[in-house]
Amino acid sequence: MLNAILGQKLVIATPRPGTTRSCVLGVYASDDPPTQVAFVDTPGLERPKGALGRVLIDSAKQGLVDCDVAVFVTEAPKASAPPRVDEKDATVLQTLEALNVPVILAINKVDRLKAKEKLFAFIEAYEKARAFDAVVPISATRGTNLDALLGEIRQRLPEGRLYDADFLTDRPERFFVSELIREAAMLNTRQEVPYGIACELDSYREEGGLLHIEGTLIVEKQSHKAIVIGKRGDVIKKISTEARLQIEAFLERKVYIRLFVKVVPGWTRDPIKARELAIKEGQA
Repeated sequence: MLNAILGQKLVIATPRPGTTRSCVLGVYASDDPPTQVAFVDTPGLERPKGALGRVLIDSAKQGLVDCDVAVFVTEAPKASAPPRVDEKDATVLQTLEALNVPVILAINKVDRLKAKEKLFAFIEAYEKARAFDAVVPISATRGTNLDALLGEIRQRLPEGRLYDADFLTDRPERFFVSELIREAAMLNTRQEVPYGIACELDSYREEGGLLHIEGTLIVEKQSHKAIVIGKRGDVIKKISTEARLQIEAFLERKVYIRLFVKVVPGWTRDPIKARELAIKEGQA
């Protein structure tokens, strides 16, 4: 959703839980009408799994500090699913009760619901769970109702600009490079691996008109390392290629990338290691 609003890819997205690990600032600006909205994309607030999950919850709650408006994003149910509040969403709604700011419900992927009555029943179920200041059905991939969502946010924000007109984010370039590598790794590995993947950049230098990047993918188990590398290195080659293409599109320059894999046993269950790696990803 944030990428669609900003008109460019700023945050990574995969179908896997736990994809977002750091709060990311993205500033939307428009002259007609004059608008500046500073979005902070946070990790999910669902019930934590282990030490890494608790680190992500802490990061998400920190992202809610001093916000003027909260946009709670959920997904429209599949046509065959009952219109009810998802269990994970119920946990998030409990967390939002402590916020003394307007809360907008944005229901994404409404394009997969052909029957309007199903959407109305879904909205009714969520409005029974708590009162929302506005409800906006959207489709991020199709751009449906994103202007309406921006309008609802804008009318609840204080006047004035916080950033220069051309300001987009406060994250350094290396942060997004490391995130794009992690995204490619998550998309190309089996279900049990992605949650336990982290990425660290070892080398980042310009040489002969080419940006040379060396990075290490960190996994929890030796068996996960074998999966990430693949037979004859086919998976790590695919990860490298997809990451390189995404990074080149993001930076608009040629990139050479080389990746390694390292095992840090049980790092997602170790509070110190989990925080250390999560913070490194945030400060890369």
